[in-house]
Amino acid sequence: MPLTLQQKQGVVSEVTEVAKRAHSVIAAEYRGLTVGEMTQLRIKARECSVYLRVVKNSLARRAFEGTDYGCMCDVLQGQMVYAFSMEDPGGAARVLKDYADTNKNLVVRLIAFGGELLDPSEIKRLASLPTYDQAISLLMAVMKAPVEKFVRTMNEVPGRLTRTIAAVRDQKQAK
Repeated sequence: MPLTLQQKQGVVSEVTEVAKRAHSVIAAEYRGLTVGEMTQLRIKARECSVYLRVVKNSLARRAFEGTDYGCMCDVLQGQMVYAFSMEDPGGAARVLKDYADTNKNLVVRLIAFGGELLDPSEIKRLASLPTYDQAISLLMAVMKAPVEKFVRTMNEVPGRLTRTIAAVRDQKQAK
């Protein structure tokens, strides 16, 4: 059953709002996937805070206009499922890469990140980006390292003095 004009406008506005908030978008061809396999993919996506949507390409073009993902408009072809990373840039890439590794019918065709269209082979690099919590953890470790080194250095001065005095004491007692 075809969509009415109002339904199409609703789909376009919904996808536009999601695209404005998304960190990255991945378009994958899903030809050959069964309904059960698509349901599994949707469940995984939902668990990882990835918005997954099948949209006609003509509606996707309209939705992406005026967003960072307008670069995808010229190359949208075929049956596509769109995955939008909502929490971290690599979320959608991790979900689709993991699923494509186990199911060869899902083929990543387009990746858009930061307003640029990336080669589909870049999905591994995008999937390896740290999550927000991991990035904060790495940042805190980098910020904490100089302070720890300084404290160790400052602690070494009295420790070395103590060892030197103990060595002199042991040497005098040996005489």
